This record gives sequence, structure tokens and C-alpha cells, in this order.
Amino acid sequence: MNRDYDVIVIGTGPAGFSCAMQSSKFNKDALVIESHQEYLGGTWINSGTVPSKALREASETILGFNDQFGDEDHKKPYERFRMADLLQYKQEILEKENRKVKNDLIKNEVDVARGFGRFLDEHTVEVETHFGTTETYTADYILVCTGSNPREPENFEIDGDKILDYKSILELTHIPRRLTIVGSGVHAIEYATTFSALGTRVTVLSDRSEVLSFLDHEIKEQLQLVLDNKNINLKTDVAIQGVDFNSLRNYTEVTFTSANDGDRRQVLETEHVLYLGGRKSNIEGLGLENTQVEVDKEDCIVVNDDFKTSSDSVYAAGDVIGFPRLTSASFTEGRLAACNMFGIPALEVPNEIPYAIYTIPEIASIGLTEKEAEEQELDVSVGRAYFSNIAKADMTNHTEGMLKLVFETESLDLLGVHILGDDAANMIHLGQSVISFEGDVRYFINHVMNYPTMSEAYRIAAFNGVNRVFKAGVKYQNILEDK
Repeated sequence: MNRDYDVIVIGTGPAGFSCAMQSSKFNKDALVIESHQEYLGGTWINSGTVPSKALREASETILGFNDQFGDEDHKKPYERFRMADLLQYKQEILEKENRKVKNDLIKNEVDVARGFGRFLDEHTVEVETHFGTTETYTADYILVCTGSNPREPENFEIDGDKILDYKSILELTHIPRRLTIVGSGVHAIEYATTFSALGTRVTVLSDRSEVLSFLDHEIKEQLQLVLDNKNINLKTDVAIQGVDFNSLRNYTEVTFTSANDGDRRQVLETEHVLYLGGRKSNIEGLGLENTQVEVDKEDCIVVNDDFKTSSDSVYAAGDVIGFPRLTSASFTEGRLAACNMFGIPALEVPNEIPYAIYTIPEIASIGLTEKEAEEQELDVSVGRAYFSNIAKADMTNHTEGMLKLVFETESLDLLGVHILGDDAANMIHLGQSVISFEGDVRYFINHVMNYPTMSEAYRIAAFNGVNRVFKAGVKYQNILEDK
């Protein structure tokens, strides 16, 4: 049957963009559908990764200047800098990245339809355009990558003024002096350190007993030191009772109880509340009932290892399928979906993928934590390098944090790398490469690394680890020999 396109992509986030680009390289006719009236890129570019990280970079620059040269006239950053300037920088980055996506789609002859797409059947999508018209398109394959949205809070409502969400926080007209973040995930801690860098007094209220429980235990300890040094107040096991504005005191009041404080009722005064709860997949209104596509109890679209749904012609990728909900992973998922739907072999992607948390300073990890390795009954050793001992860290005044290697004691095979410190999101890729090629910690000992750099931490951590192995009884000369 002759159809309009080889593939229709619903959503232009990282998964949709990479699928469309890969499909075009296969000489396939592709159409992307974007519901945003003005911008491409979905949450990735418009209200998530790009703008929030741009704001973070601006905040870190201000923090770095203040740390290096001191406060001017003892003024806090919120007294010296305007939020409008920071948001203008964010907006410039957003528009620049959006132009890149638009130009790439044009250059690769990918068609774009503006409007909300929904399934009529497993090969047909109807688009309700922003002009009030309805267009219908057919394709051999359809990729769903509509992303996710935050779940609504239970005991209060987002008003976009005093009570903010991930969108309205990026439209603030001033730097708040007090900010209370309700949330327990990655974004809550990222925004906490971002605004703390601007001089904001930050409190994080988490409903969980432990924040970022997936981190290696020593990295969590380092993170707690960072939060303490920045005077970020983290309260766990919290239940929010309500959020109200007190006009007499001109403050927003957060009422809550905490299991750690005997469940007594507490009231916290703040300027703004930022709600960053869990996320849900965007499947409402997609017309999935007109297909055989299955969703799980969390409303995530169910896919197999090829990113194919229960329908042979429908694929899904990105946040809409759930874990890991990372921009970096979504790019790869969209590319692989294109390869699989057109039967073109792709290189196997390793199970170990890096992740980064864009706190100030950053956190990054790949592979097994020390605890996970021990739970698998592996005989492991660890090597540590503290950035306070790194010359480059002294020069840049970025001495917080550490790099930790987890490796098998006898073979020295590298099993995991965990970093908290400046540029951790970049540094993790060296460890990723060694793990991917099944290397061992001797790589960091036997290869010359530029000095001064933060990557020197790998060499120091490797020596720290093998010295521990030597003291544990393994002959040191065997460590430096080839396997």
C-alpha cells in the first residue's frame, strides 16, 4: 500500500529528533508532528533540560566569581544581579538550540506538521493544527515520543506566582530570597544548588526517607557535605498539609509534618514554593485506543528491546516509555527505533549508560556502586581521589567532591566510576570508555594524562586503589604486569 511517509514521528524531543534524522539518513520520507505553537524540541529545549541547565550555568558562573574574588560590598548575588538578565541568557540559548533543530530538519528534508497528533489507526495520524484545520497523514511506521509531564500536587495548586512548577520557575521576575522546593528527585536537588548559588535561602521538603538513593554511599555523603556548606536545609519523610499565602506577613506558608520530628505540625515561611513531583507519560488524547498499543499500570507505553510496541507498525521511545527518562538516553532510543523499524543493523548499545546530575557541583556515575558489587558477591576494592588534592581544583577553586573507582580485586577490572565535583558530567566518559572496552584500573596508571586537569583524579584514585590491594596481600609487581 502506498502511504504518505515511511515514518511519522509524534513529538520533536530528543527521541523524535534523532529518529527523524536517522530515518532521513536511510533515505526515508519522515514527518514530525509538534504540538507547541512556536518552538520545536519539546520539554528538552523549551522548559526542561536546555533552559534549566542554562540557568544553572549562569548561576555557577556567579558563584565561581564570588568564591574567587569575594562578595562586592558584602552584597548577595540576588542584590547585585537581576533575574531578567539570567532569563535573557536562558532565552537566547533556548532560541539558538531551537534554530539548530529547525535547520537540521530542513537540511535533511524532514517535513514538520504543527498541531496535536492522534491515531486514527495504526498507520494513520490526524493532526489538529493551530490554524483550526485538520490534516490526515499515513505512514508505514509511527514513533510515539510525546514525553512526560509532572504530576499535580495533592494538597495545593500551582498558581504560577507564589507556587511554581518547572515551567513558571523559568519565568520568575526576580531572584527569590527564600525558596522552598517540594520534591525528592534529581531536579529538586539541581534547582536547590542553582538558587543557592544566587544567594537564595533554600529548603527542600522530600516525602522520601532518602534522597537520590541510587547514588554510591560515599557520593551521597559528599553531596550532604555540599548541601550543608551551602546552607541548603533538606528535610526528609515530609508530608505536605497545605500551602497558603499569608497576606499579613507577606509570606507563603508551607504546612507540613515530618516523621523525623515526631510528626508534629510545622509551618515554614518562604517567598516561593517550587513543586517538582513525579512525572507521568503524555498519552492522553493520543488515540491509543484506536491501536493495539499496550500501556502499563504507570501509563507508560510498553515496548520490547527494539522499542516496538504491541503493534508491529508503532514504536515508542523517550520519556513516554518510562525509565530512565534521560535526554541522553532518549537520543539513542530514537536512533535505535529508526534502525529497528527499517531493519538496518545498529551497533549494540552497552547496558551501562552514564547519568549526570547537574547540581553545583555536578554528580555523574556509571556501572556498579560499591554496595551493588558486594550484593552480587563480587570481591571488589575501591580507589578514591579527593578534589581538594588536585592542583587544577585549587586553581579553579573547585575543591569540593571526589572521584571513586570500584574494581574487581584480583583482575583489577573496572566495574564502576562515581564522581561528585566540577565537570563530573564530562569526566565520567573516560571511565565509560574503559568499562566499555573491558579495561582495568591500570589504564589510568599506565597512560599519561595532561597536567593540570581534573581528570588527573583517575590516576590518583587508581594508585589509591591498587595500593590498598597491595596491602591486602596481592603482590604489587603483579598489578603492573599484563594479564
